[in-house]
Amino acid sequence: MVIMSIDYGDARTGLAVCDRTELIASPAGLIDRPGFKKVAAAAAAKAEEVGAELIVVGDPVNMDGTAGPRSEKCRDFAREVEAVSGIKTVTWDERLTTVDAHEILSFSGLKQKKHKKHVDELSAVLILEAFLERRKAEKEKEIQNPEGETE
Repeated sequence: MVIMSIDYGDARTGLAVCDRTELIASPAGLIDRPGFKKVAAAAAAKAEEVGAELIVVGDPVNMDGTAGPRSEKCRDFAREVEAVSGIKTVTWDERLTTVDAHEILSFSGLKQKKHKKHVDELSAVLILEAFLERRKAEKEKEIQNPEGETE
């Protein structure tokens, strides 16, 4: 299944997409414009372009697992993307994804000034990779225990 992930931001929104085998997550672009509805429409257009069958929106929950204002905004954004695109859209806990993306970019030798050009797409890739790992683990668990039997 082709899955697209979104790292929604007020200034920039990163996109990533996986191949049909759900093995490789790759950057899929950056929406560099403000406006909740405009970004949702652009994300929906990209999802249609890449043939996405599912959209995953990063949900920046607080470290204690509660939903703060930013989390609520991302959840509202996910609902808007689903309404505009008609594609099932889910949220995914993305705590520290941006921090991880900055660390990866720093480790790669990219200067701090150039991070903002890449951090949002990389964050979207990290969100998608984590989501895909969970899907794979759930599928493997289902294969090992197909009828939900307990041992």
